[in-house]
Amino acid sequence: MTPALAAPAATHPVAESYARLSEVFPGLQVTTWHTAPPSGDGWVCAAGLAAGGEALDAFLAWDDAQIVRDHGRSARPDVVASFALHRYAWPACLLITLPWFLHRRVPHLPVQDVSVRREPLRMAVRLSAFACLPDDPAAALPGARVVPDEEALRAEVRAAVAAHLGPVLDGFRTRVRRGPRALWGMASDEIVEGLWYVAQLLGEEPRARIALERLLPGATAPYVGGAAFRELTGPGGEALPTRDRASCCMYYTLRPEDTCVTCPRTRDEDRVRRLTTAT
Repeated sequence: MTPALAAPAATHPVAESYARLSEVFPGLQVTTWHTAPPSGDGWVCAAGLAAGGEALDAFLAWDDAQIVRDHGRSARPDVVASFALHRYAWPACLLITLPWFLHRRVPHLPVQDVSVRREPLRMAVRLSAFACLPDDPAAALPGARVVPDEEALRAEVRAAVAAHLGPVLDGFRTRVRRGPRALWGMASDEIVEGLWYVAQLLGEEPRARIALERLLPGATAPYVGGAAFRELTGPGGEALPTRDRASCCMYYTLRPEDTCVTCPRTRDEDRVRRLTTAT
């Protein structure tokens, strides 16, 4: 039985960020729970994914079926697992990075406090501790961890994402058949590309690029690589923002001719063509 889910509590300091996310990206709705996580009806707790057992098996089965439906054939088990990890980690990172980007508040969300449902995509969280700056009005609220400056707050973002994703990466490790460095490269990409995408919807893409370059400048263990933004020049002399992923999503194994625009396999001339067409 699935307990009733509340809309993000108006009194919690990160609630406004989640409401804004749902406004600009209706495909992801975030709700809260207080006493017990939702269950049944397709819900799975991130702690179940981290455990790597039946909950993860069911999670992977959804991706396996989706690949067959969309592509008419099965994918390798490690490709299925890579797709599934991306589809969890991308929105999970936003639960932490978006409140930081919009309101300079960083929620701490252990795996037992986050649940996900695949179709439609929904996430449910239990909100408690968060980090903020000294001049934040929320600094006096229960659960606030006040840090001295922006760099300290960025460290809180990196730590909060690592604390949440670390156990999930461990749960997926044998399924994706990648080592720790490759997995943390994937995590770095999810942090950057999720916030970069939503910032475009918010009309704040340039500010997001600057913020992400400061968040992940490189050599910030356990993350691999940095934000890695750069600009290409379009046919009319226009600047076309792009980046180089630290990892590969493995989509090329299904459609070799259709790599991601930020994939290391995609040549710059192809990026320019695709980015110009998209514009």
